[in-house]
Amino acid sequence: MKLLLTSAGVKNPSIHTALVDLLDKPIAESDALCIPTASYGHPMAGPVRAWSFVSGQEPQCPMTELGWKSVGVLELTALPSLDKERWVSWVQNADVLLVNGGDALYLSHWLRESGLADLIPSLDDKVWVGLSAGSMVLTPRIGEDFVQWKSPTGNDNTLGVVDFSIFPHLDEWPSNALSEAERWAASIGHPSYALDDQSALKVVDGKVEVISEGHWKQFD
Repeated sequence: MKLLLTSAGVKNPSIHTALVDLLDKPIAESDALCIPTASYGHPMAGPVRAWSFVSGQEPQCPMTELGWKSVGVLELTALPSLDKERWVSWVQNADVLLVNGGDALYLSHWLRESGLADLIPSLDDKVWVGLSAGSMVLTPRIGEDFVQWKSPTGNDNTLGVVDFSIFPHLDEWPSNALSEAERWAASIGHPSYALDDQSALKVVDGKVEVISEGHWKQFD
């Protein structure tokens, strides 16, 4: 997959341009599936935030309201009750997956349980746009600082599609200050990035490009 890993959605013209470049066609000609699942796992999110995401009522974190040709809802917790052949066609017919924030471990769990995680390696022509936890879920681990929902695995491991971790919302509140990001990065044990809400990572064929109109920091 081609990845656009954001802290707070398609927040500025630079991130918007990166998205269009990944799609290789206008947003108005692109079909999207949005995944709200992570909202339900985080104590500060829940059904209201899930609705806001799905309905395009999140002006601080633009995702579904960008003018897509169509937007469908892919709720991961429903997929195990459906024939796989049915929902796989929905994913294959979409151009982009818009993945909401919330709890990254809860999202990781349901990506695996639903079978969508197994499908990711075959989706070379699709674009994944993550928002906060929707970006973090593709990393190897999130770090203990971000653990809210307790995974059955007992650890903070996520999908490991990329080989770095992400500290989102840099400097948005005191607990996400750069000093906290540096402490977090020291505990992760592999490369990582801290991104403010004006920043994102564009990943194509393993090559990482920082897209930012704000500030960010890479930790090696």
